[in-house]
Amino acid sequence: MKRRGFAILLAFLVVGALLRVAVGPVAVDGGIALRLGVPSGEVLSLRGLSVLSALVVGAALGLSGLSLQTLLRNPLASPFVLGISSGAGFGVACVLVLGYLFAWGGNWVGEAFGAVTGAAVALAIVSRFGRGGDGHDPTTLVLAGVILGSIFSAGTVLAEHLVPHGLRGDLLSWMAGRLPEIPDRGILGLVAAVVVLAWLSLAARARALDVSMLSDDEARSSGVMLAGLRGNLFWTGGILAGVAVAYAGPIGFVGLVGPHLARRLLGPHHAALVPGSALAGAALLVTADAARQVIDLGSGRLPVGVLTALAGGPAFLWLLRKGAFR
Repeated sequence: MKRRGFAILLAFLVVGALLRVAVGPVAVDGGIALRLGVPSGEVLSLRGLSVLSALVVGAALGLSGLSLQTLLRNPLASPFVLGISSGAGFGVACVLVLGYLFAWGGNWVGEAFGAVTGAAVALAIVSRFGRGGDGHDPTTLVLAGVILGSIFSAGTVLAEHLVPHGLRGDLLSWMAGRLPEIPDRGILGLVAAVVVLAWLSLAARARALDVSMLSDDEARSSGVMLAGLRGNLFWTGGILAGVAVAYAGPIGFVGLVGPHLARRLLGPHHAALVPGSALAGAALLVTADAARQVIDLGSGRLPVGVLTALAGGPAFLWLLRKGAFR
């Protein structure tokens, strides 16, 4: 079953990557037209970097969602649903506003720090409000995440009005969730390194993660140090969500659907779920980025975050209707 599941996810990723490389706009008779074919030269390099960007961000969101679901013992948990992506976005907006007001030189490291801080604050607040007598109540957790996400989104909109129109336009576009058209190789490498380290950290604790899904007493009797493990999951989920948002903006539902898809194909054990969630998240985002290339509403391609929300929202409701999260 695991081999077949991994084969399905890998095929999903490969097909999405090939489509992303082969489909794209080209100059034709002084205009721009969509073409299917193998590009060459600089075009191939740029499209390849776009695939790598989607792969890395998707893997980050998949692993972040898995970390949060394991931490809270709740399959509804994800950076977007719990308001963590909105918190990270607000953190980035605050850094941009402060940079403008105090004439600081903008840099991605500062934005990533703001995103991780915002994500951690959002996760701490929603975890506190969603805690019940026997853990986290799913309904309260989601309601707290929705409300908190709305508050942070409103704060981000407020921040937009404190910066010039040029920067405001960039911020609005980034908030929709967009992969860089011309990725910075250094930043992409840094995000990839964070994802790989998080992957290794989670993989090394796979057995402990399995045990942590039991009750606290059962987990402790098995020798698992829950406090340290939960701290690791907390920061892993927050940092991954933060760097993903800093790099590509808030992209919804990949962190929710990715781990769930991996769980359905690979089973509940984290030895397979950790690589499976990263692979599923990468496949979903690469395919979404490929699909958006054929959607042109006359003002350019849709941001990938809009497409994942349009597709992920109904998928989430369908899974909820089917009782997949019970």
